[in-house]
Amino acid sequence: MALQKKLGRPTDQRKAMLKGLVTALIQNGKIETTETRAEEVKNVAEKLITLAIKEADNYTSKQVKITTAKLDSTGKKITKSATSKSGKKYEVVDREEKTDMARVDNPSRLSARRQMTNWLYKIKDSEGKEINLTNKLLDDIAPKYKGRNGGYTRIYKLGPRRGDAAEVVILELV
Repeated sequence: MALQKKLGRPTDQRKAMLKGLVTALIQNGKIETTETRAEEVKNVAEKLITLAIKEADNYTSKQVKITTAKLDSTGKKITKSATSKSGKKYEVVDREEKTDMARVDNPSRLSARRQMTNWLYKIKDSEGKEINLTNKLLDDIAPKYKGRNGGYTRIYKLGPRRGDAAEVVILELV
């Protein structure tokens, strides 16, 4: 049995379309599309959210050393002079070490993160900064649905679309 409906498109186009719709749903919380597309997106989105809920708290914390450049009062990097073995002088950025707690994914969470990344496109916000939707799924969406067993999305029917009379619906996260 097929995993998804064919939707009248070749495999690569169908997967790209579904990835785009799933990405838009996770990013915005709701999308407007045709009924058959919404059903397919719903299947994928519910599986991703279920996976995120299962792996939301599956990480450990450990101390890591971080080196950062020392900055002066104006925010510029402080440099110091150094000499190479051949006797040439050059400038080196002065660095300081700090220890910080970092989150480390357990193997199953890492696998889940990769599966989610496989279904989500990389997107940028209005300022050009990249938004990690996998982190949004694990940190924001999963805790919201923690006690729920499925049914993370809802479909509202809007009626036939003008032009081709396709049934248009709104798919949203509950």
